[in-house]
Amino acid sequence: MEVPAGFLAKLWSFLSFLPFFLLLFILGLLKAALVGPAVLGIILIGNSAVIMGLWTAHFVWTYYCVANSQRFHFLAYNFRTKKLGPVLKVVVLVSLPVPLVLWPISGIVGSLLGGVAYGCFAPLLATFEAVGGNVTDKFYHCFVDGCWSTIKVGCTVVQDFTDFCFHSYFSYMDELIETVLPDERPTDIKLSKLPGCLLASLIGLPVDVILITAVALWKSPYMLFKGWKRLLEDLIGREGPFLETVCVPFAGLAIILWPLAVVGGVIGATVSSFFLGLYSGVIVYQEGSLLMGLAYIVSVVSLFDEYANDLLYLREGSCLPRPEYRRNMGPSTERKKLAENHNTDSKNGRENSYRSKLITEKSRTLKWEIQQYKPMQVWDWLFKSCEVNGRILLHDGLITLEDIEECMLKGNCKKLGVQLPAWSILQCLLASGKSNSSGLVISDHEVELTTMNGPRDKVFEWFVGPLLVIKEQLKRVHLDEIEENCLRELVIRCRNEKPEEWDGTEFASSDIVRRAQLQSIIRRLQGIVASMSRIPTFRRRFRNLVKLLYIETLQASASANHMREILKDSRSCIQSEEEKGSDDTLNKEHRTYDNGNVV
Repeated sequence: MEVPAGFLAKLWSFLSFLPFFLLLFILGLLKAALVGPAVLGIILIGNSAVIMGLWTAHFVWTYYCVANSQRFHFLAYNFRTKKLGPVLKVVVLVSLPVPLVLWPISGIVGSLLGGVAYGCFAPLLATFEAVGGNVTDKFYHCFVDGCWSTIKVGCTVVQDFTDFCFHSYFSYMDELIETVLPDERPTDIKLSKLPGCLLASLIGLPVDVILITAVALWKSPYMLFKGWKRLLEDLIGREGPFLETVCVPFAGLAIILWPLAVVGGVIGATVSSFFLGLYSGVIVYQEGSLLMGLAYIVSVVSLFDEYANDLLYLREGSCLPRPEYRRNMGPSTERKKLAENHNTDSKNGRENSYRSKLITEKSRTLKWEIQQYKPMQVWDWLFKSCEVNGRILLHDGLITLEDIEECMLKGNCKKLGVQLPAWSILQCLLASGKSNSSGLVISDHEVELTTMNGPRDKVFEWFVGPLLVIKEQLKRVHLDEIEENCLRELVIRCRNEKPEEWDGTEFASSDIVRRAQLQSIIRRLQGIVASMSRIPTFRRRFRNLVKLLYIETLQASASANHMREILKDSRSCIQSEEEKGSDDTLNKEHRTYDNGNVV
């Protein structure tokens, strides 16, 4: 669509847009009014039932795991080696009632707010997405989209939340009481530093909450009007994110919902201020000085004010004081970093910072942004790879039907849920190392995932960063083809916890150091996958994957049995025909001799 030029053309474009937008908006509100209460009820009642039903178990098991994280003998039971030092254990046991009591309250309130937000906005957004350029029969989809799909997603939210509370939580607790290496030191804190840390946190909590909230409220009118101004300019001129035709309905929706984004920003600043205030106790413990903690309480307000100024394109820096709160940081180090950042911004132009806004110039449409959510793309690749490799492992006999039944029917997926994704990721790491890629080669060697083009997501970085390190380690080991094949098999067959596990295997190398290095790499890879398995969506998607493999295996087994029965029947028929043919031949010969009077 051509961008309108001139005042009259822009005015006509704006006026012709209003009826179209209002009809879609009213239809979206009606769908939200019908679907929203149902979604709210599903999420609120489902999550609340899970929280209250498991709260007693969470309370008792948390105290049990923290208290029994040290080895001692009772009757025939030998409890694990300690992971927490005595001082830290006492501090955790004393402070545990606070989060355990707040957990039901925060969980139910979060479910209420999440149910209201998703139940209202999902049908509304789906109504506007139905007019996209790639959608056929737009009139039908405007009424249908966002109704049943929103209810199904609400049920999925409850399912994932249940998996997190039931499986992920107990997995974390089991890790706390696992046996550790003999040379591993327990995590502990110094008792002499606790009073200063507690005092700094008690001072920083109210001070930072009040000051950061005040700064956020002071900046909120600027955020509201500057955002409206930018959105209206882009809407009327069809510029920036509203250049395409499909973006026009989202323009009006973004203008109406922008105050909610401002309110969300203020609430987010207030919530984060609690943690920023409590972090002053960590500064005191790390630096060993109460004055450093007090300096941090003041500095963090200045840092937040400067961040808000950069976000809203106000004046650079902050007028609030910023004392140094790190001993190992020189007096000009932080100012030097800030100056470098400001110089970089001035070189690239302040317009490049628009990616911090809700609506950016690089984002074409809201629908496009939702589809281009890259962490979900990587997540989809992982499960697709597990599906393909699961069939290969079943064919090679490395995974059996009993393993799938144990996960599918008994719910014990600890073995298969770690080894199959680890095998798939190992395939990716080996292929990426051979291709000399700077990242990870995924999606059938079509996409190269690096730190530059990867998602700007902390959870994503926690998992992919170590994988890139493992890839470089495997590359430096210089594995040959035989060792690679053995390594793939050992990932499935062995737990890789002790060096002696590989003694009875056919691993090509006899170098003890080399084998220890590879075992360490595999253990780390399996640990990363075990952490991935605690993400709520992992268990649901992996269970669907196992169900698919289970059905395919049963069908293949039934087909093989059917073919064996057919072959068996065919052999029986052939044998009976041969016997019948031999009897007929004997009878014919007997009749010939009898007719010829040959006795």
